[in-house]
Amino acid sequence: MADLDPKRLARIFRALGNENRLQLFINLLEESRLDLAKGRVHDCFLTKLLDGLKVGAPTVSHHVKELADAGLIDTEREGKQLICSVKPEVMDELRALFAVEV
Repeated sequence: MADLDPKRLARIFRALGNENRLQLFINLLEESRLDLAKGRVHDCFLTKLLDGLKVGAPTVSHHVKELADAGLIDTEREGKQLICSVKPEVMDELRALFAVEV
């Protein structure tokens, strides 16, 4: 429990507090869950993630930036495509937080 950084966790939860950002993060997790379980990072094109959201591309880009700024995901440009991946260490932090026994 001492390893958990309250400021960092607050930033994570602020970013996930928006319904669209949370859905975007869930979509990324669903795309990458098997690879994350194996400790590998899975890349996902942003265009694929747009399908399940009810907002336009500019809004999604804003949400992606917020998720990246909160340290939840990495992004990389490949030509005109934006590739997103969940940071495995974030999942480790969240697992540690929710594994705390009360």
